[in-house]
Amino acid sequence: MNEFAKEISERSGQPISSCYQCGKCSAGCPAVQWFEWPNHGFIRKIQLGAKEELLKSHALWMCIACETCGTRCPNDIHISSIMDAMRSMAKAEKVASAEPSVMAFHTSFVDSVAKYGRVHEMSMLVNYKLKTRDFFTDVGVGMKLFFKGKIPLKPSRVAGKADIDKVMASSADKR
Repeated sequence: MNEFAKEISERSGQPISSCYQCGKCSAGCPAVQWFEWPNHGFIRKIQLGAKEELLKSHALWMCIACETCGTRCPNDIHISSIMDAMRSMAKAEKVASAEPSVMAFHTSFVDSVAKYGRVHEMSMLVNYKLKTRDFFTDVGVGMKLFFKGKIPLKPSRVAGKADIDKVMASSADKR
């Protein structure tokens, strides 16, 4: 196994070398249409050491972490865990995202959870809109959600925030 595959396997906790390209993960993936390669092809590229190509890929940011891949895999490989590890690596290495708006949403979401222990929709949306500079695209839907009470102005904190802080601190490199 090459060094890149070893690192991703270690970071993600997934047995990458166990993938024998059966394609079951790809057959069930609802997001595969937005990937450059099917899920099992992504794993194969890791096995071949295509680090730079993968870190710049759309697939890296388009995985919706639904866990269908891991459920279908005969070797219990969860590609969403691999994608999380690789997103972390891409951010740490300052690789420009092929999907900047998805990366902005990801960062805004994680920052909100880190601050409040759960997502606070209003602050997350403001953060996201400032990052993307796309202020008006979905304002109609946003207003409907706001007036239905789905986007509270005031954040609430969760019980056990100290425990969440520990998890966030131990995974700070993943953000």
